[in-house]
Amino acid sequence: MMMYFNVSLAVLFFLGVLLIPVWCYRKKRNWLLYEFIWSLCCFVIYLLSLEISNRTYFIILPFTFFWFFFIPYKKEKRRLTNGLLFNLFLISIGIYLTLLVFSTESPLLIVLLGAALVPILLLLMIGLYTLIIFLYWNAIVVRKREGHSLSNLLTFLLAIGLTAFLILNYVSGRFLPNWAATLFSILPVILVYFAIVFYNFLTLSILYQFNRPKYNQQYIIVLGAGLIEGKRVSPLLGSRIEKAIQFYQKQKKQTEVPPKLLMSGGKGDDEQLAESVAMKNYAVNLGIPESDILIEANSTNTLENMLFSKEIMEKDFQGTDYHAIFSTNNFHLFRAGLFARKANIKADGIGSKTAFYYLPNAFLREFIAVVMMRKRRHLIICTTIAVFEILLALLQFITTTLF
Repeated sequence: MMMYFNVSLAVLFFLGVLLIPVWCYRKKRNWLLYEFIWSLCCFVIYLLSLEISNRTYFIILPFTFFWFFFIPYKKEKRRLTNGLLFNLFLISIGIYLTLLVFSTESPLLIVLLGAALVPILLLLMIGLYTLIIFLYWNAIVVRKREGHSLSNLLTFLLAIGLTAFLILNYVSGRFLPNWAATLFSILPVILVYFAIVFYNFLTLSILYQFNRPKYNQQYIIVLGAGLIEGKRVSPLLGSRIEKAIQFYQKQKKQTEVPPKLLMSGGKGDDEQLAESVAMKNYAVNLGIPESDILIEANSTNTLENMLFSKEIMEKDFQGTDYHAIFSTNNFHLFRAGLFARKANIKADGIGSKTAFYYLPNAFLREFIAVVMMRKRRHLIICTTIAVFEILLALLQFITTTLF
């Protein structure tokens, strides 16, 4: 009976794999996404069949962790703890599959788990060295294409820091007594802590990219950025405007009621006109009527973008019961969401694509900014780590001296 079920599921799976691209082509959908969803559904059905046939209930573990993540995320997407909860859910899946492999000895699961373990083992063995090489390469590319400002040197500085960490770790492990090596381990432990924080931040930033706002918006806040030569919209800023216009056109086509584009950005000391004015001109040249564009020309940072835009939306709508989203670059999306939450705006974002070579540097900059938003919390944790390591080193020194 089980054999018949597995064969039937395999046939159904391959039929779906063959037919989904045809259906997506006709409907103009992303076939890779639907192939992934179909494969995932078939795999889950297979896992459930194994559970039923073996009368086990291991699936309760990932199911529980999924709801621990999903309920808070559904309620508020812009919480940093959501990244940690999602990663705990992923870990629970790994534990679940391992338990199921030992319980059922399923050849398919053994192959899949083995295939997953290979990159994990490689990552543990050479991941840090690969990362350092990649960061040096990326730093060279960014310098060639974007210049050598401090904000463009983050991947280079991180590469130097990780190189120094490897050298320090080698020296402390071979030439220092245990108590001194423990003291030197303060920095590596703190680095591991921030690596975990960064991984959670990156996970949540990626999840936040999947926002799919409904086509019922009254406003799209387009966040400003620096102008070229103080007067021209940069490619980075242009991509934000074009992303907003793309949503504007889709909503107009679907509902015949387009949202208003709220261009938000003041005039910097080195700029000839306000960013929002240049953004408006850019949008008008792309065919957007001036009547569908609002301007906020006083803000100097993202938080002010949100606060001042909120005032304009409430005044224009004559109330607070409006629907709004914001448009920015994908790497800036999550932090902008944090500022929207801080400004008490119920708005999620849509992110424009950014060149791949620029993403590592951009995400590092965003991460540093997010860390600074919670600097007191991180300072307390780092201080606790340092105090614990110092006490441990002191205990080792006393033990070595006395005995």
